[in-house]
Amino acid sequence: MSTGQKTMEQTQAGTIETLDPATVQDKLRRREIVLIDVRTPSEYAFEHVEGALLYPMSDFDPDNLPVGRPPVLMCGSAMRSHRVAERCVAAGMPAIAQLGGGFAAWKQAGLPYLTIDPATGSARRAP
Repeated sequence: MSTGQKTMEQTQAGTIETLDPATVQDKLRRREIVLIDVRTPSEYAFEHVEGALLYPMSDFDPDNLPVGRPPVLMCGSAMRSHRVAERCVAAGMPAIAQLGGGFAAWKQAGLPYLTIDPATGSARRAP
């Protein structure tokens, strides 16, 4: 998926939109979305997109998503975020978006994220 691309998947219950990393970064920076990371707490603690909120798939309830800005779901590869997106539209949300390719695509695009510095144990920005 190249910069600025998005795809739309129409399900019986609603629409799942897949956004490329650059688009998600731009929307996050402009405060147009809330980025929801559905990975495990340990995955999130090790490395995550700065500003992303953790809401693990194991505890996920579409009724408890934050309100105000449209949510964009993310995980490591877009497999879990897609399953969560399906749960969202099945619960009555007409549309939901996800980060295409997940955190792996984010890192491959060279976009910034927070990770743990093994030498100090503190958070640092990467790459």
